[in-house]
Amino acid sequence: MRILVTNDDGIHAKGLWEAVDAVNDLGEVIVVAPDREQSGVGAGISMNKPIHVTEVHPLVTEVQAFSVDATPADCAILGIESLSENKIDMVISGINQGANLGQDIFISGTMGAALQGFFRDIPSLAVSVVALKTPIFEPAAETIRKICEYIRDNKIKDPLLLNVNVPNLPYGDIKGTRITNLGSKVYGDVITKFNNGKSDYYWISRSKKSWTEKPNQDISAINENFISITPLNADMTLKEYPDNLQNLAKYLKFDHKTE
Repeated sequence: MRILVTNDDGIHAKGLWEAVDAVNDLGEVIVVAPDREQSGVGAGISMNKPIHVTEVHPLVTEVQAFSVDATPADCAILGIESLSENKIDMVISGINQGANLGQDIFISGTMGAALQGFFRDIPSLAVSVVALKTPIFEPAAETIRKICEYIRDNKIKDPLLLNVNVPNLPYGDIKGTRITNLGSKVYGDVITKFNNGKSDYYWISRSKKSWTEKPNQDISAINENFISITPLNADMTLKEYPDNLQNLAKYLKFDHKTE
């Protein structure tokens, strides 16, 4: 098994190397990660600039590691398509320090990297520990290992994208694991304007989040001290259209007139 490990917290992040250490004996591991924190960049890729790649000394033995001045998605693409000498069988993005629950996935660099594996029909994980300070990485690392073993032992080669969130608790305090749906988590955006004497600048930050508790959601699982595993699909098509959209195509019909 050839495993690519990446993240959005950067090449020096502890969570990255905890993930690497968890799977290092399951196969060949290659690490391709941003040279700095890239949280919140989503699935953005560098289309109009060259990317600098530097091979670095790994913090885990027998691992090839690269630092990249680009986004997490760029790192995954380079790892899969160029830097690995062999075909990648598994993509692990994480361990992210901070939750990726509900609508977080739309801006998550952790998820953005995992998506690149999924787009290429590679089983891919985006893994986060729900803590911004003093994270406990060990349960998340063990979860990664067990998922990889399960995929290997069951010979799963179909496209697979799992969003994994782990409570920031010791092993003994985690109640179990749930397969969940995405929850509905909403932030308020706080915009701060300032002037440096020459021009205006704006700082966008997020206020306290809010959500509606519903059964079988990732947020509910975490709040009840369960590990949340949410299977995802890149198809965002609405399966059932609202009634007021049913006649939109007719409304937009163009009359083709000939002169």
